[in-house]
Amino acid sequence: MEKDSRAPQYGVVMVTAASRNEAEMIAKALIEAHLAACVSLLPVHSIYTWQGEVQSEDEWQLLIKTDLSKFLDLENKVRELHSYEVPEIIALPIIAGSQSYLKWISDNVQSEK
Repeated sequence: MEKDSRAPQYGVVMVTAASRNEAEMIAKALIEAHLAACVSLLPVHSIYTWQGEVQSEDEWQLLIKTDLSKFLDLENKVRELHSYEVPEIIALPIIAGSQSYLKWISDNVQSEK
């Protein structure tokens, strides 16, 4: 996604992490850098293929609420902090939401000062 300084493009970015500690560290870094307004953490069990083998692991899912115009910066920050060689970093658009919540996202996802 390209950076865009126009109107906010609200979305949820999904990232999985190997542990709760790693998930919390990534979440706090994104909040402190104003790349996310909120990050929800959920325990998940993932079944996937890695290097030709089926894997089954407990992981932590980060649900990152943000302005997708900040996606590239957010992706770079996650890659900098993440332990996985190929971390999940996928964005889903928010196609509708309460205006007060969307405004709150905008107020908390800002350019660094």
